[in-house]
Amino acid sequence: MHAILLEVRHDFTRHRAVWHAAAEAVAAIGVPGAVALGAAGAWIACRRAGVPLGPVAKAAAPGVAFGLAIGGLGHWWAQDFYGHPASWLLAVRIAPEHRVPGYENFSTFQPAFLYQSIWDVLVGLALIWAVRRFTLTGTRTFMLGAAAYGLGGLWVESVRIGPQPRVFGIPFDVWADLIVLVLATVILVTTRPRPGPPQGVPLAGTRQVM
Repeated sequence: MHAILLEVRHDFTRHRAVWHAAAEAVAAIGVPGAVALGAAGAWIACRRAGVPLGPVAKAAAPGVAFGLAIGGLGHWWAQDFYGHPASWLLAVRIAPEHRVPGYENFSTFQPAFLYQSIWDVLVGLALIWAVRRFTLTGTRTFMLGAAAYGLGGLWVESVRIGPQPRVFGIPFDVWADLIVLVLATVILVTTRPRPGPPQGVPLAGTRQVM
């Protein structure tokens, strides 16, 4: 199954069989789709168990970020997520059969997957700090992590090379990160706490009892 996913990651024109179509769908939704489906599953499980989703989302958000950081290191073995040629200390060696056309004469490249993993670790640590520092609901905690992930993803995609499926000339993964960032930001704005009247000050139109 892993080999099939690697084969169809950037190819949406071949493999008309149902099995390969399913593999293409899994590869297409990527991390944002996987997290969204996981969140939907958690919501269903919480409803069935009678448990509020908010505390679960708040507790899970840093763990999701750390999990993504660990999962991203899988690209080290797959050799399918790297940037432009580089020769510095952390540059990753890519086998000739995995090199992007036009870069066959280069052997070491920027470790884009490592950039993503480091960013995800920082997101997880930032969420732990934010939950302790501010009064965040579960929804806002999870959306803060999603927005941070989307922002980091846009940065990593800017250094990545290789053939990718495109929509209107923009790589599919960039669209996914952009949509996640925009939606998460909108939810953060619409769910922000609204300031109330200061304590001890009566509301307009009410009488203060002496």
